[in-house]
Amino acid sequence: FLQNLSRNTVWLDRGRTRFLARGFSQFEAWRDLALEDEARARHKLDRKIAAEEHWLRYGVTARRKRNQKRLEGLAAMRARRQRGGFTGLKLEASEADISGKLVIEAKDLAKFFGERVIVKSFSVRILRGDRLGLIGANGAGKTTLVNLLTGTLVPDQGSIRHGTNLALATLDQGRASLDPETILQDALTGGSDFVEINGERKHVVGYLKDFLFGPEQARTPIGRLSGGERGRLMLAQALARPSNLLVLDEPTNDLDLETLDLLQEMLADYKGTLLIVSHDRDFLDRVTTSVLVAEGGGRWIEYAGGYSDMVAQRGAGVSAAPTLSAPAAGRDKPQRAAVRAQRAKPRLSSRERQVLDNLPARIEELHALKARLQSLLDDTGFYARDPAKFADVSAAFTKAEAALAQAEGEWLRLAMLREESAG
Repeated sequence: FLQNLSRNTVWLDRGRTRFLARGFSQFEAWRDLALEDEARARHKLDRKIAAEEHWLRYGVTARRKRNQKRLEGLAAMRARRQRGGFTGLKLEASEADISGKLVIEAKDLAKFFGERVIVKSFSVRILRGDRLGLIGANGAGKTTLVNLLTGTLVPDQGSIRHGTNLALATLDQGRASLDPETILQDALTGGSDFVEINGERKHVVGYLKDFLFGPEQARTPIGRLSGGERGRLMLAQALARPSNLLVLDEPTNDLDLETLDLLQEMLADYKGTLLIVSHDRDFLDRVTTSVLVAEGGGRWIEYAGGYSDMVAQRGAGVSAAPTLSAPAAGRDKPQRAAVRAQRAKPRLSSRERQVLDNLPARIEELHALKARLQSLLDDTGFYARDPAKFADVSAAFTKAEAALAQAEGEWLRLAMLREESAG
């Protein structure tokens, strides 16, 4: 959504805002470059602090006492290092003993709510290590199908068989299991001071820190948390339970980009089986090995790969019907007239030919201009040195980007027109 619509990006990071005169598609590369520059600067600062600490320990005593300014500088550097450090989540799933090879086998499942068909004649076999995503429009029955597969809901027809030694953990979409009166510590431990992760006993305050909660929040009622904090708490609960079958229903809701990246890395290392309900295409592409798509009328079809692989195989996303390989039979007369009109060969005027001949040079000029402006904007200290000039260059970059897109679009239109008229 952001990649398709945004033209500028503002990054709010540790109390500071950073501006990028480009859309979100360029954000991650720009962010990574900024963090690398910050890491290099922090490394240099660490070396300088180490040198000053060496002087403090081994310098002449009388000189140390006289040079108070140098001591104050050392204290300032230490404070700057503490402020500049990046604190992120630490995600680790508590894994149970390995399950049997067969995890879930469904045969001829059917589920109806009145006259509404949610699932009909559905069969699937899920093996250990599979990462299955469920895709469909809101109300298509994704959560219902997950509940059928996990045994939470009884099917109206068909059978479900579960494998041996299954340990299930779930992250529900509605956050319904969160009691607003319960404090964070009790929500994780049930009243204890410790939580156990993969056999390691950990104090609940330390575990909360891994999910960016401060020690003072341990006794905060859940009702006072923001949406993002509740999302992190749900993750903390789900990952604390030993599991070899992890069900994530809309896990990306309210999560920030860094948390999403870490969640994807954690799931990549998870040795169990995953069932994921999500509308996040990028998340599905990175995590799943196959997807189930709601085709309507209770039909569910499995496609290998992630969301993009499904689109390539199906010929359409979830909001459209699959592309038919053969033309529909029995077109009416208006449709046939439209087809004949489309087949009429267009002609390229002499003026359009001249524009088409001149456009490649214009596109090259705009590419060069955009590259020059880009090199200026890539300087992370540019804005701090001259905010007014930075704004001018950003505006010029946006204008050049729009002109380039228009020129390329016009060239493509005229080139296709020329091919059609010559065909």
